[in-house]
Amino acid sequence: MDETIRNCGAPHTIVGNSPPMQHLWRLIQGVSQHKFPVIILGECGTGKELVARAIHELSSRRLRRFVPVDCAALSPGLIESELFGHAKGAFTDAARRRIGLFEAADGGTLLLDEIGELYLTMQTKLLRALQEREIRPVGATDRVRVDVRIVAATNRDLESMLATGSFREDLYFRLNIVQITVPPLRHRTSDIPFLVQAFVEKHREPESQIDVSDAAMKCLQAYHWPGNVRELENAVMRGLALSSGTVIMPLDFGLPGESIGQPKRAYELRLMKELKGDAIVRALQVTGGNRLAAALVLGIGKTTLYRKLKQGRAIAC
Repeated sequence: MDETIRNCGAPHTIVGNSPPMQHLWRLIQGVSQHKFPVIILGECGTGKELVARAIHELSSRRLRRFVPVDCAALSPGLIESELFGHAKGAFTDAARRRIGLFEAADGGTLLLDEIGELYLTMQTKLLRALQEREIRPVGATDRVRVDVRIVAATNRDLESMLATGSFREDLYFRLNIVQITVPPLRHRTSDIPFLVQAFVEKHREPESQIDVSDAAMKCLQAYHWPGNVRELENAVMRGLALSSGTVIMPLDFGLPGESIGQPKRAYELRLMKELKGDAIVRALQVTGGNRLAAALVLGIGKTTLYRKLKQGRAIAC
């Protein structure tokens, strides 16, 4: 196996060479060869959608669409129309027929992310669609045949939800043909240097040369990463924004003070001192001018960022 597992179908990559990631990679390669449903489990920020994309891109369905839907982001009144579409005149403002995500993913893969947030009535309709391999758009009389591979993902404990009745047992067993658990970052700290390198390459300015100091890398590997890979990427973006030279130091990552051997209050004072115009400009650069994202990178509230911009201490991109 390559030194670093990076490519599971361009352009999406999975980075890591630890034993948990080698096991994950073998599962991805195996399940990609069939069309059975898959449930991907894991904490927030571990990369469940990336795993789903890898399964799709290694499969025979890769030439058709991969369609992700965040079940938690859709209101009960919208999700049926989003998934199954609606007929013309089905409700007010339905001026024309609209296809849903099932039809959009026909021949490809549909990722039902945060499936543990799906309310019970919709679980029943989803089960019927999976069993019959057809859907009925809202307001329509005819059903539509669809050929879709379902991948579901969640950070919830579905078995506990079965016990409380908040998740249908028959839907769970219909989906749970293959189960993949994505390891948290704290269980694969040997992958952190590879991940950091990938994120630095992804977010640094073109032609710029910047490295991570050995001390900084040791701090990253010692931290427990409750937000997993997503939190690590955010920390790397912050390091790129706050670094004053060509080497990122421990304090530049903006980790809690105790994790870098410094009292929390001293760390907070140092961070606020660093928030000069050039640091804010760098944060806006690495986030593509997104002020809310820049505030998250800098570890400050958006109101604080807006105030500093208004005071003329930085120029928005």
